Amino acid sequence: MAIGPEDLGKLVLVSGPEAGGGRILFTVTRISLENDRYESSVWACDGGCRAVLPGPFDVSAKPSPDGSRIALLSRRGFGEKEKGVGLWVAEWGGEPRLLAKFLGVLDYAWAPSGEALAVVAYEGSPEADVKHAERLPLWINDFGFAYNVSSHLYLVDAYSGVVEKLTEGDVRVLKAAFSPDGRRVAYAVARDWLRPYLQDVVVLDLKSGERATWASGYTSVTEIAWHPNGRGLAFTGHLRPRGFSSHSRVWVVEEGGEPRCLTCSFKYGVGNGVNSDARGPSYTRSLYWDGGSVLFQATVGGSVGVYRASLSGEVEAVLAPRGVVDEFVPVGRDILYTYMEADKPKELYLWDGSEAKKLTRFNDFVLERWRLKRPQRFVMKASDGAEVEGWVLLPEGAGPHKWVLYIHGGPKTAYGEGFMFEFHLLASRGYAVVFSNPRGSDGYDEEFADIRCRYGERDFQDLMEVADYAVRNFPLDPQKAAVAGGSYGGFMTNWIITRVDKFKAAVTQRSICDWVSMYGTTDIGWYFVEDQLCCTPWRDRERCIEKSPLYYADRVKTPTLIIHSMEDYRTWLDQGVLFFTALRLHGVEARLAIFPEESHELTRKGKPRHRVENFKEILSWLDKHV
Repeated sequence: MAIGPEDLGKLVLVSGPEAGGGRILFTVTRISLENDRYESSVWACDGGCRAVLPGPFDVSAKPSPDGSRIALLSRRGFGEKEKGVGLWVAEWGGEPRLLAKFLGVLDYAWAPSGEALAVVAYEGSPEADVKHAERLPLWINDFGFAYNVSSHLYLVDAYSGVVEKLTEGDVRVLKAAFSPDGRRVAYAVARDWLRPYLQDVVVLDLKSGERATWASGYTSVTEIAWHPNGRGLAFTGHLRPRGFSSHSRVWVVEEGGEPRCLTCSFKYGVGNGVNSDARGPSYTRSLYWDGGSVLFQATVGGSVGVYRASLSGEVEAVLAPRGVVDEFVPVGRDILYTYMEADKPKELYLWDGSEAKKLTRFNDFVLERWRLKRPQRFVMKASDGAEVEGWVLLPEGAGPHKWVLYIHGGPKTAYGEGFMFEFHLLASRGYAVVFSNPRGSDGYDEEFADIRCRYGERDFQDLMEVADYAVRNFPLDPQKAAVAGGSYGGFMTNWIITRVDKFKAAVTQRSICDWVSMYGTTDIGWYFVEDQLCCTPWRDRERCIEKSPLYYADRVKTPTLIIHSMEDYRTWLDQGVLFFTALRLHGVEARLAIFPEESHELTRKGKPRHRVENFKEILSWLDKHV
């Protein structure tokens, strides 16, 4: 059965698995085109699975340690344009009651006693009419103006709703975890807004108020987990041996000691780097102690699995199928997890150490109707001898097919077994989709990921060689090809069409065309550009210009669709406008589509109708030119 853009609304997003007190909870999100919103509800599994809080604004529920109550985040009672979210608690089987409202929640967790919750949340007043900024960043993508916003750690009484602020100053708290006895909280904090990538792990004694820094100067501290004995903890992060191209690692540290890396001999990075456009909201953790070892996620090629690191630094696979274990929670000796493959959206599973039991089947109906194909994997030997992994999703028929070379963002993310609705939509319209992990991608070793100072060089060669390989080995028409990508993939799309004239059309989304303006207008620009491009507007400016597609716009001949969001603060709107202006001034057929009230996340969690319109823009452009 053919798939249309509106069929996005038939997908059901399963996310946020949590377990505790004998309870299993997760979030079910439906994409409502009629109401132009995501409608989420809380479900439980106890024999069968059923809705326990029907929503439509309830997400990311966590059972209390004894299983008698549910904490959740909800926008119940909020206006459509009102910022913020509420923290709610419900007795099992009862209606939730509001504990506290926050501007935005980054993390939250129950205290072991069940008497309180730790909440990491934004604080400030971003809605002032006239903006008066005195520090960076001016704004944060998918949040808005943030020049007077910080994030802090709060303790919320689970019965009275009394909120106690535990941190002060102009800081950015990112993550928090209670010690097993509930007497201390460990949290990750960035203290320097000019260098927000420098993060410390701090332990706060809730009774005395004393604080101790257990780890300092790490980047990407996204997870913290206490050892069951309470004397030490594990955390994820890295010390930038290869700048922001470095792999995140698992570290352990005890009070007064130095952090020790458990996964530095492991080839792959810690975390989930695989792309998908069909994920729901989640606050599920991804780092847990399992006796004397630590469970974590790792991206290996195009897959994501669960791995175990021993205290001696040995790493072994625990649950590593050819697919994406997107979130996971230990349940005794079992593992509760959400899982997807390139032709199967996420569902909830329980693994007992030998086999997996599928707990939900929300998407079975659409899969039976759509009969999606699984992409064919290939490994290409690049001209310098390196292996580059890729996939081809073929449409029905013998071919030769028209096709699209699709490029992921990051660049340190990966394509692979993540479900991409857009790819299946393109295949349903007769387009083959070629996607790969060129140099700069996650899922391989650090050297492979490190393209600092060399954007548009080996990564460009890999992509051109992937395109040639795909034409030689699959039924693709070399005269009917397009190139597309978003974010870094949009940069690379822009770069490619300034270098070659082999594509009949280009689609560049949330792209970058000028690293000088990117440096000064975005929420990460000033430190990302310096690290990745090795230049600033004042130091080696020529390098910034040399790597900017804008300055080669006079070479472009490819008809180009430029898609950008009005509130994209990661790669600001000026990037799309600049490139559109340059192309039109040089007589290139170009179209600029600007989506209002959308961020850098348009294709992943933008308003449903905007996402559908985005698909229509892309299909119309490809149908016209390819």
